[in-house]
Amino acid sequence: MANRQRSGAAAAGAGVTPRRAAGGRPAIPDEVIRVLSVLPSASMVVDPDGLVLRSSARATALGLVNRTAVTIPDIVHLIERVAVDGHAREQEMRVRRPPLGRELLELRVRVAALGTGAILVLIDDLAEERRVDVVRRDFVANVSHELKTPVGALSLLAEAVLAASDDPVQVRHFAERMTTEASRLSHLIQDVIDLSRLQGDDPLTHAEVVDVDDLVLRALEEVRNLAVRHEIELVTGDPSDAVVYGDLGQLLTAVRNLLSNAIAYSPNHTRVAIGVRSTDAIVEISVKDQGIGIPVNDLDRIFERFYRVDQARSRVTGGTGLGLAIVKHVCQNHGGECTVWSEPGVGSTFTLRLPSYQSSTPFDRDSHELSVEVLAIPTGEVPS
Repeated sequence: MANRQRSGAAAAGAGVTPRRAAGGRPAIPDEVIRVLSVLPSASMVVDPDGLVLRSSARATALGLVNRTAVTIPDIVHLIERVAVDGHAREQEMRVRRPPLGRELLELRVRVAALGTGAILVLIDDLAEERRVDVVRRDFVANVSHELKTPVGALSLLAEAVLAASDDPVQVRHFAERMTTEASRLSHLIQDVIDLSRLQGDDPLTHAEVVDVDDLVLRALEEVRNLAVRHEIELVTGDPSDAVVYGDLGQLLTAVRNLLSNAIAYSPNHTRVAIGVRSTDAIVEISVKDQGIGIPVNDLDRIFERFYRVDQARSRVTGGTGLGLAIVKHVCQNHGGECTVWSEPGVGSTFTLRLPSYQSSTPFDRDSHELSVEVLAIPTGEVPS
């Protein structure tokens, strides 16, 4: 995409000796802090050398900030130009989302100098609104098709009950089938609601620091009864102390869906294992089973909405075909990805790969905490 730039007048206060906060950093006016706390845009305040003094939760979750550094070279270059001449600038750019670089971001970046020597950066995601509109149109078409099957089955079963009204045994049989179809319809509707919420909701609005070990334990507790019914042993790895930044509810749904799938598609008396591995930039949550596996020609399609590898088994397990689509969208919303290895007759391993939350200096932690919704500089730590 061609870059579009626009220069404005020099920032107010140019030529005035900048105020300095403790430690020699440029001071950030209280008025600026209050405005940034209510703006929907991702935002950050940097010093003339590009050191991040304060960043919003959205900027952090998009991967635009890593500790006290700006991660996008094009934004760094724009900051350097404003630092040299003090003129406000605006530029549209298409960049890969850090740290994995799997997703393209279309950003409008506005940079302006503040009178204190600090530099304000505002970032809008241009692609999000367009993407949501397209996804919603496709989603409505898919849902309409999928709802026909259980609704049609219920209609036929109701007719069968009426026709067999004088036969208690047949009535009971058809009533049980109606209960099964009603349950499947209920699960489908709930998955549709969850996926619709994921596609329209911004996880960064509810973002927090998430302890991955605690996340795994909570997901295991939610599927433990299912594992007992299927006589599946749940195995966990050693604690990792890994943390990520995102929506706890969405992340819990993704891990739970992977565990539920692993249990549903595994023979009795086998194991499902979950482990966490952390590097400097990526946290990996892996779910491994000893199940039926996935054919190679199906691996590229398993994350599609309503796609089922084994239609007959899905009817038995009550699968809706939306579980992995939900996992995919959770990962995308958090700047990550979900990978899969599988071999028929051996099993499968699904791995969530998410950007890790980087621990930082006390000053930087205060910056992230303030910029979510609070209007005054906090002194506490970010809750874990």
